[in-house]
Amino acid sequence: MAETHFFCLDGPLDSMPTEQQMRIANLSGLPALVRDRGIDPRPILERHNIDILSIRDPDQYVACKAVVNVLEDCAIALNEPLFGLLLAEHQEPDVFGCVTALCRASSTFRQALESFIDYLPVTHSPTTIIELVENDGTAEIRWCVRTDLGRNSQANYQAVMLNIKLFRQLLGPTFCPSYINLAAEPRNKDIQELERHLACRFHSTKAENAIAFPAELLDHPVASANRLLFKLLGGYLEQVRASARVSIKDRVEDYIRSSLPTGNCSIERCAQKLGMSVRTLQAKLGEAQESFSDIMELQRVDLAKSYLKQEQLSLDDVAANLGYSEQSSFGRAFKRWTGLTPKLYRRNHLGMTEAD
Repeated sequence: MAETHFFCLDGPLDSMPTEQQMRIANLSGLPALVRDRGIDPRPILERHNIDILSIRDPDQYVACKAVVNVLEDCAIALNEPLFGLLLAEHQEPDVFGCVTALCRASSTFRQALESFIDYLPVTHSPTTIIELVENDGTAEIRWCVRTDLGRNSQANYQAVMLNIKLFRQLLGPTFCPSYINLAAEPRNKDIQELERHLACRFHSTKAENAIAFPAELLDHPVASANRLLFKLLGGYLEQVRASARVSIKDRVEDYIRSSLPTGNCSIERCAQKLGMSVRTLQAKLGEAQESFSDIMELQRVDLAKSYLKQEQLSLDDVAANLGYSEQSSFGRAFKRWTGLTPKLYRRNHLGMTEAD
């Protein structure tokens, strides 16, 4: 009998950010916002080695320090002391990627926050530390970063507004924090405006940030709860966290697996995705005695064998999943790898299974 594949993954669907990196989604909408206020965003982004076109792919990674500095520079250039807040008001919590979807699928607000705490550092920004603290009827979601990013008031303004928008999606649009603590030092004349946007009292702190709310809200059900989606997505994210795929080879393998079906898998795109130059990527692979082309070929071999064991996939499907525009090209490559045609490999595999 042939194997039945109900749900399986050969590896992460995408590469994950490493320490000191974050998804470039945090800058989504920034070029248009800055341009609408009469400033060209390109020089600001280029000053911090960010290609404006890369912002179109929210899953690319960039140095956390670069994002922080871009936000601070935009605030200065636009004379907008609450720029991070303004940017977040033009964004959605989907900036956090699949973690947002997991939160929306949670059954309660507590479960959503626990998921946010567990997986945001895995898929969005490993440098972020988040915790939930309960005390005397009040709960606080607290966050800070593991490293010194210099002045980062704008990043904190952005983060707090995005968090509030996420909480409103989970609890309803009337949610208002009890108070907010931020590692930021707004001018006295800006505090009233800041509190108007946040809809609560604001306190300036030196380190940790916090959003406070009544602890009883933790048991509030989430209207968008979806048990099946929560289980599937949560299981995937737990596998990603447990795999700890942080070596350069691991990250390139993950990129290749996610990009092969697009037909646009290349070392140039991989380097851009990982936030480095092609030369740097080649050097890092060389230090590990690896090459991009060798890794890609090995991934294709492994994936091809896995796909061919799945009867529901046609040979055209297999070829397309491996980035080949024609089945004949895949057939020649597979015979070079294994000495067998894809049809014969599939027949032999199914025959062995049936005999067993």
